[in-house]
Formats: sequence, structure tokens, C-alpha cells
Amino acid sequence: MFPNGSNQYVSIGSFNARAPKGQQLKIQEDKILWNVDKIPVSVCSDPCPKGHRRATIQGQKICCFDCLPCSEGEILNPNDNSECLKCPEDQWPDRMKERCLPKPIQFLSYDEPLGSSLACISVLFCLITFSAFCLFIAKRKTPIVKANNRELSYLLLISLMFGFLCSLAFIGRPNLKTCMIRQVLFAVIFSFCISVILAKTVTVIMIFSATNPDSKLKRLVAMRIPVYIVPVCTMVQIILCIVWLARAAPFPEFNMAAEIGKIVTECNEGSRVLFACVLGYMGLLAAISLLVACLARKLPDTFNETKFITFSMLVFASVWLTFIPAYLSTKGKQTVAVEIFAILSSMAGLLVCIFFPKCYIILLHPEMNTKQYITGRNTRNRGT
Repeated sequence: MFPNGSNQYVSIGSFNARAPKGQQLKIQEDKILWNVDKIPVSVCSDPCPKGHRRATIQGQKICCFDCLPCSEGEILNPNDNSECLKCPEDQWPDRMKERCLPKPIQFLSYDEPLGSSLACISVLFCLITFSAFCLFIAKRKTPIVKANNRELSYLLLISLMFGFLCSLAFIGRPNLKTCMIRQVLFAVIFSFCISVILAKTVTVIMIFSATNPDSKLKRLVAMRIPVYIVPVCTMVQIILCIVWLARAAPFPEFNMAAEIGKIVTECNEGSRVLFACVLGYMGLLAAISLLVACLARKLPDTFNETKFITFSMLVFASVWLTFIPAYLSTKGKQTVAVEIFAILSSMAGLLVCIFFPKCYIILLHPEMNTKQYITGRNTRNRGT
């Protein structure tokens, strides 16, 4: 603009449609003369922030638009800022939703606090059980150890040790071997443990029947039924596990939907029907053991274990009944942690309820662990 009112057009740049994108428009800003103090800005929308797409507004100019965030699992299309692209199933957007990154693989490992804590608790309880086993071996000739079949007590302590250690198979990245082994170990060891408890309970009933001339079960004492309970009950579970592994064995798989933005490595149980049969058989053994222990809990014997067995089986049943809703409501590695916690707490309940009273008497009240004390108590029991 000149003082006399005339004007002159000045070329300040050029536009080349054939040039690469971003280089089509060239402007020489030093040739522009603005009649305001500040460079004016567009009256339309500002550019969208990262991770947001442009959405046109009906009835407005094309330069007016809304900015909408890309949906979960999507990134902004680098070639078109008006649309978002969904990431592949095994990938997830970065924080700015500009590119897709591989999803982190998640499993309960020894390197994290949860996995290492559960492993330490498992080993600690195993050592406590081993200490109780050594104490029973050292005091094997005392009445409290000999009561209710000490060989079955040894077997129960050994099965508890293996039960605590079997939880370690659930920690670490699942593979074909661990998926096949861990549930089978868990099922066989628990069935063996419960069958030993059942045999101990039946032993108490047999012993009382042998000393009671009016008992109808006295004729069964000679059959030595408790000797066959443990191998028969355990063998049934082993056969179920063999059928399960032969028909549809567990295998590792990647679960993309368990947790958002993560790939959970877990074990698929294969045949859910056979897996349910394995768990159902354990539940059946536990129910029978609880029922028999309840029926025999009031038998008059100085070291009658059935009261403690009844309470231990109630703890055992309570843990696994609580485990079901907890297992179904968790996802990812928390599901494995819940199962490990159920294994450890149920095994610890059996250890504490059955063996802690005996260890307490052996260590702190040795005067009760004598033949004279047993004779006096039994005489008083018969008198009442």
C-alpha cells in the first residue's frame, strides 16, 4: 500500500501440487507486510493434539473440526489425521498413540515380589513340616507318636512336604512340561494326603472297635482296611490323570483378552470335563474324610486325632470353597497366585491342626507323653 492509495501485488511464495507432502507450499515470510502488530492466526480450530483425530463439524467450514481421542487399542493414522487405525492383536499403542508396540508378556515369575514371596512361604512351610517329621522320627517310640498309626503320620508329613513344594511348579513362565506336570502333581499329592487322613480316621475307629466287645465293626479289624485305603484311593486319581493327559493334556497358550494391553501366558487345562473329574474326586475324598472324622470325633481315646482331623478338614473345605469365587473373579497372574495361596493355606491348615497339638505335647509337656498318663486317662474315660 502506497500513501497515495495505490497498491502493488507482491509474490510471497508458491504452491506446487507435485511436490512431496509438506513441501508443496513455500512462503517467504520476510516479504509479508502485516498491518497489525502481531501476526494473525486462523479463526478456525487449532491442530489436534497427539492421539486425537479430526472430526468435521456439520454446517461449519472445512477448517473447523473437533478433536476426538482415538479409541482404546488404536493409533492415529500417520497418512490421514481424520481417522485412527487399530493395532494388531499382539500389539498395543504407546502413550501418545502414535505407533503400535508389542504387548508385554505377563506371568507369575520369581523376579517379582508376589512370586518370590509365595515361593519363600512354600519353602518355609516345607522346612517346618520337615522339622516336625524329624521330631516324630526322634520320638518314634513315645506313645503320642505311636498312637493312631505312626507310619501313616510319616506318610502324611511327607505328602505335606511335597504338597508345599508342588506350588513352586505354578511359578514361572508356563511351557508344555510345566502345564502337564503342575496340575497332575497337585491332584495326586492332594489325593494321597487326603487318603492318608481318611486311613488315619478309619484306624482310630478300628482301634476303638477292637477294645469294645459290643462294637459291630470288630470283625473288620482283622481285614486291615486302612492299609489298602491309601494306595487304592491314590491309584484312582492317578488313573484319572493318565486318562486326562492321554485324551486332552494341558498346554500353554497366550491370552490376549485377560488384561488390557498385555499378553498373559497361561495353561489351558485341555479337557475341562476331565479336569473337573480330577477336582471332583479330590472333593469327594475330602467330604468322606470329613464325614468319617465327624462320626468318630467323640471316641474316648487319649490321643484321639479325629477331633483335630475334623477341624483340619473344615479348614481345608473352607479354603477351597472360598477359592472358587476368588479364582473366577481374578485374571492373569493373579489367578495363579490365588491357586497357590489356596494350596499353601489348605496344606498349612492340615499341618497345624493335626500335628501342632502333638508337637506341643512332645516339646512342652513330655509328662503327658508317657504310658502311665495314657493308662490313667483311658481308665477315667471308661469310667465316664
